[in-house]
Amino acid sequence: MLGTRRLCRILCLSTTFLLLGSQLAISAVTPEDDVEKGSLNKPERLDWFRDQGFGLFIHWSVDSQLGVVISHSLVGASPEYTDRFFGDLPKSFDPHEFHPLDWARLAHLAGIRYVMFTTKHHSGFAMFDTATTPFGIMNTPFHRDITKEVFDAFRSEGIATGVYYSPDDFWWLHQHGKTIQRSVPGVQPRNNPGLMQYDQTQINELLTHYGKIDALFLDGEADGLRDLAWKLNPDIVVTRGAIKTPELTIPGMPIPGAWETCMTMGTAWQYQPQNEHYKSGGELIRMLIQTRAKGGNFLLNVGPKPNGELPIEEEERLREIALWMFVNSDAIYSVRPWVITNEGDTWFTKKKDSNTLYAIVESDTPWPRATWKDFTLHSVHATDKTEVSILGQSGQIVEYHAEIKPESSWHQEKDGLHIRAMQAQRLQDNFRWPNPVVLKITNVEPAFAPPHVQTIGSIAEPSGQQETLQGNVLDMGDSSSLQVGFEYRPILGEDVNSRSSPWIATPIQTIMKPGPITAHIEGLSPKTTYEFRAVIHHPLLALYGSEISMKR
Repeated sequence: MLGTRRLCRILCLSTTFLLLGSQLAISAVTPEDDVEKGSLNKPERLDWFRDQGFGLFIHWSVDSQLGVVISHSLVGASPEYTDRFFGDLPKSFDPHEFHPLDWARLAHLAGIRYVMFTTKHHSGFAMFDTATTPFGIMNTPFHRDITKEVFDAFRSEGIATGVYYSPDDFWWLHQHGKTIQRSVPGVQPRNNPGLMQYDQTQINELLTHYGKIDALFLDGEADGLRDLAWKLNPDIVVTRGAIKTPELTIPGMPIPGAWETCMTMGTAWQYQPQNEHYKSGGELIRMLIQTRAKGGNFLLNVGPKPNGELPIEEEERLREIALWMFVNSDAIYSVRPWVITNEGDTWFTKKKDSNTLYAIVESDTPWPRATWKDFTLHSVHATDKTEVSILGQSGQIVEYHAEIKPESSWHQEKDGLHIRAMQAQRLQDNFRWPNPVVLKITNVEPAFAPPHVQTIGSIAEPSGQQETLQGNVLDMGDSSSLQVGFEYRPILGEDVNSRSSPWIATPIQTIMKPGPITAHIEGLSPKTTYEFRAVIHHPLLALYGSEISMKR
């Protein structure tokens, strides 16, 4: 058993590492990436947000009728296309199969705790009743306030409500003779007083006409809008615009505090009937698990069809997630990261107010029912009060096998906690439920001190042909030697939050003591923004420093 001093040392080291990593990341990136600066998110509300863990993103707008990328087709479009988009699409938008209570009941079954609805995307089409523009749902054949109906339905199922809102507005730009585009100063609200006032009026409508709004996702520059939101509702949690919200990627290490990863079910945010490839339900469950193991919230997107129905592919995946969450949601709600995120294919979450640990066992092959498996968890040390069970199971009986008692057992050895467990519950007819099984382990402590690394910065060589990456190994943990290096990748995607490129590893070096580490890389594109992170290749898993961007 770990002594109190050693346990304190481990936890303090972990906290120090996270804080140092965060501070260095902030100092190394541009001011617009410093999203937490000036935040008025209340600590207790951020804690509430972290407890929820699992949200539903809904991307839906007038151009879902075309099966086109939401809003962005207007950038660089011809005058004819633009006129048809703004003038003709609203005339045919009539989602007559829109039944939001069906969405909400399915979301509740899937374990969704909050919804984030696109009240207005970049095109400017308002999915709510607004006095600011005719370009909205109230000037369509449907002529009903979709946002109100969505929020009413989800609240009836006990699901918190969140507003997605884009400060960018292509309709407003078009009306004022400005070129439709994003991410350039000339079209931002801060440089267009009329657009800022327009946005502020809409935010005021959304936060005063629709009851209590729990969260706000500002998909663009948040200046002038997030402070208005906090003024109107001091308890609102501003996500994008005040915390980290990576898209289509899960960070390599826990990010300090509250954060949220946004993930599509396929490749598109909005409904696309063709040229789409969906992730499997199992893939999405594993992404949820890994996000929670790293301390983040998982915001999973759906894109309703233009008639108001969810695509069958998305419904099927939500139902697969529903079964897994029905059995295992204790490992997802109100949890925080363990001392390490995973040991190979076993991922950890820990109840925030107790010493209960969840070991979530992933596998490329299903765990056959009525078979024993043995595990050794090197990072876990049991106490005399430890108990081990499998979530969803009684541990007393296996159907059709009266001779078997599937009770889990354990014993502590020098190399870790040894567990023997049986998958005993029949969840599908073929007896081969393919998704992760969760071990619940009570009253445990960390068994070792992991090493810690921080990412510091980068230096461009005078020739411009080479970049030197800098990091620092803060602590060796319990290791006498470590293999260390860096990973880097170009930042590609719709904006700086999106990631679609794989990491590229630098050569590995071995160190025998804490201290600075460097790596030299060549052949980077001169006008491309990259991000990089330091990495320790520990025998149990890779441990990362914070991701830092470098602009060339």
